[in-house]
Amino acid sequence: MSVLGEVLVGLAIAVGLVGIVVQILPGNALVLGSVLVWAWVTGGTTAWVCFAMAALVIVLAELGQWLLAGRHMRRADVPWSTLALGGVAGIVGFFVVPVVGLFLFFAGAVFLAELARRRDRRVAWRATVVALQATAITIGIQLAGGLVATVTWVVGLVLT
Repeated sequence: MSVLGEVLVGLAIAVGLVGIVVQILPGNALVLGSVLVWAWVTGGTTAWVCFAMAALVIVLAELGQWLLAGRHMRRADVPWSTLALGGVAGIVGFFVVPVVGLFLFFAGAVFLAELARRRDRRVAWRATVVALQATAITIGIQLAGGLVATVTWVVGLVLT
């Protein structure tokens, strides 16, 4: 692969990593897709082993985020339907109040859903905090997987 191609792959990976943190883009899909393009164009055993390692790390991160965040939510008795409602509201909020609306509408929807379900402000607020913590857990695990996949790609660049 040419140097320009490698720079473009690196930029796509960087966009994917930002997408993980901002939760707007499918970050790890971009990271893995970029590494796949690099492996495809570069060819050879080293490139494909690096892709396989990156894929494994990202799959483990995706699985881990669901398990750990889900366990965190179950401990606090917050149903997935509340998170789903918050997610939909966050997407709407992103367009109503760019970027900031994502977080405001997510938290607001979770609070209102839990308030309607439990009829207690303190309990609803605690559920909102737990939902935000679960979101932070998800972002952290996804980011760790994306960064390890990125390091794998960099090692592959050095070796090829």
